[in-house]
Amino acid sequence: MLVLLLASCGQEDVKVLKLAHGLDVNHSVHKAMVQMGQDLKEISGGKMEVQIYPSQQLGTERENLELLQIGSLDMTKVSVGVMENFAPKMKVLGLPFIFRDRQHSFTVLDGPIGQQLLDEGQQYWLKGLAYYDAGSRSFYTKERPVAQPTDLEGMKIRVMESVTAMDMVRSLGGSPTPISWGELYTSLQQGVVDGAENNPPSFYLSRHYEVCKYYALDEHTTLPDVLVMGTQAWNNLTEQEKGWVKEAVQKSVSVQRELWAASEQEALDAVKAAGVEVIRPEKNPFMDKVEGIYDAYKDQPELYDLITKIKQTE
Repeated sequence: MLVLLLASCGQEDVKVLKLAHGLDVNHSVHKAMVQMGQDLKEISGGKMEVQIYPSQQLGTERENLELLQIGSLDMTKVSVGVMENFAPKMKVLGLPFIFRDRQHSFTVLDGPIGQQLLDEGQQYWLKGLAYYDAGSRSFYTKERPVAQPTDLEGMKIRVMESVTAMDMVRSLGGSPTPISWGELYTSLQQGVVDGAENNPPSFYLSRHYEVCKYYALDEHTTLPDVLVMGTQAWNNLTEQEKGWVKEAVQKSVSVQRELWAASEQEALDAVKAAGVEVIRPEKNPFMDKVEGIYDAYKDQPELYDLITKIKQTE
């Protein structure tokens, strides 16, 4: 009995953080999370662990955020496009062509602007921990390629549950159609939508290339993923445990960015080999079409100030 009691006490000393996300286990984000769990266990001397539920096992990104808010889940990964429904100022990161290039996005996200936006979610019981690289999103379609904005006219394009994403597709002449990620493959097959938009690894790992044979790399948004923890779970940690989590998270960010860079090229090579036509359209016509989206923020001083600061960041 004494042995069983001691074993039970040892188990209670291990704090397990439950983390759910919607991505495939081969995705760079999942691999980085696995590494984060290993690092957290090592840093904490075995006192903390991460238990991961991938591939929408516990629901969609929105549903996982709601689980965080009520304390039924500890951590999740969501796109900024979904997070903006819970932390409205984050919508500026989803504006089309707001970043000049990948390095510009890293400078913004790793700096004070990125931290300010991570902190905003706390009033909605969501603590942003870090940003993962999700590359740039581009259009993929079934029937014809998108070489210019007019090619989107009459097309139903799947978007996330994001007002910003819907406004962008609408500005370009398409018809935005919110559909959950898990239902998209079937929706493409059945013609519910004519196409979608996402980064190369997501296009490849989802096997959407089996249905959509055109991929236009207009790179309209450089939308990061956000690693989020519920404030209930965060507040239940000691200061030492919070420090362990922060250290493990930051290590995972570096790992994920390296994995991501490699996975992008691998994905593009793979979809080309599968018969997908990959094109690189001229971006200026797309940029001109969405300029009106920025004008709409002029009557929202706080958001417009954020937009200006992002564009001015060197």
